[in-house]
Amino acid sequence: MTAPTTLNVRVVRKAVEAEDICSLELAAVDGGPLPAFSAGSHVDVQLPGGLTRQYSLCNDPAETHRYLLGVLKDAASRGGSRAVHEQVQEGSLLQISPPKNHFALAHDAQRHLLLAGGIGVTPILCMAERLARTGAAFEMHYATRSKARTAFAGRIAASSFADRVHFHFDDGDAAQKLDIPALLGTPRAGEHVYVCGPKGFMDAVLGAARAAGWPETQLHYEFFGAEVGPSAGDGAFEVVLSSSGRVIPVAADQTVVQALDAAGVLVPTSCEQGVCGTCLTRVLEGECDHKDMYLTPEEQAAHDQFLPCCSRAKSPRLVLDL
Repeated sequence: MTAPTTLNVRVVRKAVEAEDICSLELAAVDGGPLPAFSAGSHVDVQLPGGLTRQYSLCNDPAETHRYLLGVLKDAASRGGSRAVHEQVQEGSLLQISPPKNHFALAHDAQRHLLLAGGIGVTPILCMAERLARTGAAFEMHYATRSKARTAFAGRIAASSFADRVHFHFDDGDAAQKLDIPALLGTPRAGEHVYVCGPKGFMDAVLGAARAAGWPETQLHYEFFGAEVGPSAGDGAFEVVLSSSGRVIPVAADQTVVQALDAAGVLVPTSCEQGVCGTCLTRVLEGECDHKDMYLTPEEQAAHDQFLPCCSRAKSPRLVLDL
């Protein structure tokens, strides 16, 4: 049987979890079980206004009767989080994708270090639930601006793994703040690091880990938003469709996706920020100018794939597997 491409769900509960953060509990409209998911998974949610946004699942993966999402009302929202907070209500019907996972646990790891910044706690909390259930060794650090902005604090306090979670507040005293370089100063064999949160937080964690010599294979991360804008060095280039040889010019102020769309070539997109990987496209020839937050540095260096929603070309031409 072919798996459904969309799921019809109802918002059975909407709750305030912290300042500017709400949760949505979703259940299947027909009352049946939802597709299973693994820790770190997200779903694409179709929102009012024709928007599609990705939100991580933050309930225990053992549950099949619901999906739980946590959504920050972002001051810089492009409309998605604002729609969730202002238009989606209990009883609302939504269409979502089946769960996808680009941020999976490494189950062969000897120990897990979970680092959450702000709303990045959603996939990290799901991971903690799973690791606790399987008896794995882990430690979790949760950094937020203040206690008032700390979502799911009560749930964590009541959990079986509460003693393995360390809270860090930006407005608290210096002694309790997260010392990222100290935490990651020495790579540890068999230990894997997972991080999700605002870009500045993730850059700090990944930068400290890489500077300390942590192998890339032990670093796992998921960006949920990025600021992708024009750069001073952006220039015009061409893309070639390998199937037909057709050459499509890309202007300096155009994305590849925009240029392809104008030429009648549709590439599936979702976030349009280089985060979700929906538009990932194989590159057969040429050098890419990567601007995404999805590929690892090693994957970017290979220049054999890129995200045309944001990335460009360093060479005059890219040959795409389209």
